[in-house]
Amino acid sequence: MSDAGKGDEIGRAGSPGTGDGTRAVRAGLPEPVKHEPALPGPVFAAHFHLPGEVTGPYGYGRDDNPTWTLLERAIGDLEAPGQDDVETLVFASGMAAVSSVLFSQLRAGETVVLPEDGYQALPLVRAQLEAYGIEVRTAPTGNDAQLDVLDGAKLLWIESPSNPGLDVCDIRRLVEAAHARGALVAVDNTLATPLGQRPLELGADFSVASGTKQLTGHGDVLLGYVAGRRAEAMAAVRRWRKIVGAIAGPMEAWLAHRSIATLHLRADRQNANALVLAETLRERPEVTGLRYPGLPDDPSHKVASRQMRRYGCVVSFTLATRARADRFLDALRLVDDATSFGGVRSTAERRGRWGGDAVAEGFIRFSVGAEDPEDLVADVLRALDASAP
Repeated sequence: MSDAGKGDEIGRAGSPGTGDGTRAVRAGLPEPVKHEPALPGPVFAAHFHLPGEVTGPYGYGRDDNPTWTLLERAIGDLEAPGQDDVETLVFASGMAAVSSVLFSQLRAGETVVLPEDGYQALPLVRAQLEAYGIEVRTAPTGNDAQLDVLDGAKLLWIESPSNPGLDVCDIRRLVEAAHARGALVAVDNTLATPLGQRPLELGADFSVASGTKQLTGHGDVLLGYVAGRRAEAMAAVRRWRKIVGAIAGPMEAWLAHRSIATLHLRADRQNANALVLAETLRERPEVTGLRYPGLPDDPSHKVASRQMRRYGCVVSFTLATRARADRFLDALRLVDDATSFGGVRSTAERRGRWGGDAVAEGFIRFSVGAEDPEDLVADVLRALDASAP
């Protein structure tokens, strides 16, 4: 969902429908034109014809691109269906999107609250914020602990479910508390995707995500986005994108839009597979610390079930030692040892190898793909047996 001027320039198809599948396959498509493709190809342009006065949406490729416009509308259709006051901006990566909100909204002397157990790059962000004179407070995601350090903050950053620990907080409760104190709220929606939860509907000011993960789902695109409805705040995010130049390439934007059409199919299969895998792992004595919000006995399930429609494709658990975890990963045949998550092919990694996450040496983050669940479970059980001391 972008500004009205772009709607006049490109045209826009009618409401994509109310169901997730219908919305995903129709999201962001332009009005149909005879003999033209349903989804136009990527527009490769550094500049556009611009005689006379500067008018219209497209003048220079760092500012806007028709391929971005369609993708931004598509993501907006998923994040905030039917809400024309929401703007979406795409970026070159998830961290570009994260940085755009933090550094466009905060000034020296102000305070931000970050999750203590959030994404592994957040400590790097914290160091940079503090170098700019911004106070950073942290608290865990679970039990809504960020409430305890919220007083006086300008911005609250929520990551729910958290990565990689999969804790969940009550987003609506935290939003209401933050707004009552005059703070803005941004929610990292990467792990849930807009088909899993819609932070803007829960009251957040920004929904931010890495489109690299399940949104695009094929492990071949780096992308990020920010969606929000506060016009002044989003103008600052747009200005930051222009200044920094952290823009998505037109080919990446087109690939992302194409991939969104299958998001509901992939999410349903991957979420179902994740639940099957979590239920299987629960029965294994060597597996400890199992987390998946979709399990009825997961510590986060009660809160997650109130605000999430799908629980994601990531399962986390711990094996006794680093060596056992490495043997398990090496024994897998259908699962790649790789970082990132959300792809149609299952991946897993010993998360502690990167540093920056407060996890045990044997902690495994497992991204469940779209394979046949019987094959996937059989591979995991065989690898657990093969990796036993």
